[in-house]
Amino acid sequence: SRVISYECCPGYEKVPGEKGCPAALPLSNIYETLGVVGSATTQLYSDRSNLRPEIEGPGSFTIFAPSNEAWAALSAETLDSLVSNVNIELLNALRYHMVNKRVLTDDLKHGTTLNSMYQDLPIHIHHYPNGIVTVNCARLLKADHHATNGVVHVIDKVIATTTNSIQHIIETEESLETLRAAVAASDLNSLLESEGQYTLLAPTNEAFEKIPRETLNRILGDPEALRDLLNHHILKSAMCAEAIIAGLTMETLEGTTLDVGCSGEELTLNGKPIIANKDVLATNGVIHFVNELLIPDSAKTLFELAQESEVSKSMDLFRQAGLSSHLTGSEQVTLLAPVNDVFKDGLPVVDSNMKNLLLNHIVRDQLSSKYLYHGQKLQTLGDKELRVFVYRNNLCIENACIAAHDKRGRFGTLFSVDKMLTPPSGSVMDVLKADHRFSTLVAAIQSAGLTENLNRPGTFTVFAPTNEAFRAMPQGELNKLMGNAKELANILKFHVAEEILVSGAVSALVRLKSMQGDKLEVSMKNNVIHINKEPVAESDIMATNGVIYAVNSVLQPHASRPQERGDEPADPALEIFKQASALSKVSQRNPRLAPVYSRLLARMKENSGGF
Repeated sequence: SRVISYECCPGYEKVPGEKGCPAALPLSNIYETLGVVGSATTQLYSDRSNLRPEIEGPGSFTIFAPSNEAWAALSAETLDSLVSNVNIELLNALRYHMVNKRVLTDDLKHGTTLNSMYQDLPIHIHHYPNGIVTVNCARLLKADHHATNGVVHVIDKVIATTTNSIQHIIETEESLETLRAAVAASDLNSLLESEGQYTLLAPTNEAFEKIPRETLNRILGDPEALRDLLNHHILKSAMCAEAIIAGLTMETLEGTTLDVGCSGEELTLNGKPIIANKDVLATNGVIHFVNELLIPDSAKTLFELAQESEVSKSMDLFRQAGLSSHLTGSEQVTLLAPVNDVFKDGLPVVDSNMKNLLLNHIVRDQLSSKYLYHGQKLQTLGDKELRVFVYRNNLCIENACIAAHDKRGRFGTLFSVDKMLTPPSGSVMDVLKADHRFSTLVAAIQSAGLTENLNRPGTFTVFAPTNEAFRAMPQGELNKLMGNAKELANILKFHVAEEILVSGAVSALVRLKSMQGDKLEVSMKNNVIHINKEPVAESDIMATNGVIYAVNSVLQPHASRPQERGDEPADPALEIFKQASALSKVSQRNPRLAPVYSRLLARMKENSGGF
């Protein structure tokens, strides 16, 4: 919830009858200004520690003054240690909040370091793109309150001196013992003690203990995976908690990103409220303690990748088939895993055939989808060769199209696909001959002399009429068609395109040029493929030289429906007839056109063998 309140800026006051706060007050010194801007506690402690004469006197100072709430938020132990020794501890603490010159917000650039008035120890400034300014990770609340001897900025925390690097804090913090050993094993010590500005999301001992022992031992024993794991916890710049806001994406040293959200009052990383202790400042950055390990994809096995994806049912299949060793070891493979929706009616029975099929979902070599290209051949563990098809709206391997961004693990890559893959087996003719639904079509192809065409290497899409489709034709028309080899070949060629189009590439409408020359229109309606507005009975029957769609009707080329054509020459006799008909009507009104009409009739007789 938000509360909007209106108050005069410090140094201004209201005037009865006037809008806003138009009256400017005379400037006061820093000590008096502290009481006006909401930092009366700082004013009080300045008096007790004998800092008051300095900030009342001549000079040009900047003080980052903790608000009253900031002092109240200190632990009793910390506050007691300060006020019990006001002349040393409290005075030094206050002088660390001061700079011996006037510094306005325009001077508070990101990454700036200011020398404090306590032993010149540095004060770290961060100015983030969202407009937030922090001073040693304390947020700037009220800025640029001018005084006669300087300027006052109000901050939301009491800041402490920083003298230790990130590495030194790891070495001395008991709750980071496991992290300490991991950093040493990965040779990141020098980075974390070097100059720079980093953010370490430091996993506590508790975070490591939550990981299954087998997984943790595997990562700790693999130098590359361990380094990726630790780099995934290091950000490239210092990010104080005040600057980490919901909706932010932060880039890690590994090159991956972490998504920031919120759950109630708590910040979340990748959806989990895991930040346990914020803003432990170091000389070279800031540390946030986290109570869960953030394992990057690059340190995971394929099975671990799948646990966070929509392919858990596929993993059950591979496990039942005894193929886990391929997905958990150091074998470099790419897994084509169907998404869970593919198995909404239940998992198939795992027998020898299913095991062989699943082996053909595992491709040799660790691939990345962005490097796949059209026509590429992939070898599977089942010794099958799979083809890659690149379309305008999809990337497919055989009939299965990639449904999500691939996840690249330590040794394997996970491709989530939209269906079970069907490896090709035999040419188009081999597939048609092996399926009893196409016996009439096979006979027709042989009769038309097209067998060799559909056996040769190529890229065909065949819309194959089933026996039912031929039976649906009038018997006389069917007999006539089967008895005319030339016409039969023409009809059959209209059912074949010389490019491969799998169903996953069809969105609204795709047009293919048939071997006969006319266009075929392939569309998707209610998740059913249609060819020339006729529904397809079965899609994606894969062959080594193409793909087959079973259709329950014989498609008619446009030449059989001349009235629908406008882009091809029509029958000469028909054109003559149309002209003759038109001229007949005109000649009745205009005698001079009668000879032209007579000549057209003569041409019709010549073309028709007598009309």
